[in-house]
Amino acid sequence: MMRRKQFIQQITVANIAKKVKSLESGEGGFTIIESLVAVMIVAILMAAIAPALVLSFGTRVQARRVELASQSARAYIDGIKAGSINVPNQVVLLNEVNSTNKTFNSQRGTFSGVAAPSSTLPTCSSPTNGYCQNGSAPTTTTTSLYCVDRDGGGCTSTSSRDFVIQAFRSTKATTLSTANDDATKGYLLGVRVYRADAFNGSGSLKTMKANNSKARTFTAGLGDRFTPLIEIVTEVASQQTKFDDYCARFGGCQ
Repeated sequence: MMRRKQFIQQITVANIAKKVKSLESGEGGFTIIESLVAVMIVAILMAAIAPALVLSFGTRVQARRVELASQSARAYIDGIKAGSINVPNQVVLLNEVNSTNKTFNSQRGTFSGVAAPSSTLPTCSSPTNGYCQNGSAPTTTTTSLYCVDRDGGGCTSTSSRDFVIQAFRSTKATTLSTANDDATKGYLLGVRVYRADAFNGSGSLKTMKANNSKARTFTAGLGDRFTPLIEIVTEVASQQTKFDDYCARFGGCQ
């Protein structure tokens, strides 16, 4: 009788062990399926949010680039005002004062509408006084381009870090030979900051104001590299500039 009971107990224990193994095997298969489903869900979510992450990263990079371009433009303007940087020789003729009745007719739209520079970058590996290109005398045909070398070796059309500044100033002179007088009497200074790699000849450079429409700097996250990162127009006066000089540009002071 004891042997019979022991035999039954052994059979029962063996059956229980088989059932446990069967359950463990079933649970293992179910875990693998769950893992595959989780991986698929993560992959789908990553594919959905990846474009947003790329756009966000690109926008941050462009915002930082615009910030650095703004600092470069301000440093250039400060250098012009302090006399440590030569004035740009690209000039724009502005006759804003009627010589008969001394009334003021703004031509600031003409000034801000100055054409963008050529898409071919002049030699900037060893710029003269910082300028890649600047006429030896006031001119309306030669563009004044200033190099902001941020990675060493001058500005190159393959660099995404270097900046090239297009600078131009106003003049009231009827002849270009007397346009240098405006450098001491005060003038409008226009500054556009472009990425150096925009001058690779593969596209035409643009301005902020083209056909009376504003170009978008932040297009497609990283921006349109042919559009200036920033454009500034400011008044410049030297130590020789008199109050009467300023008044004369606006039709006189009463």
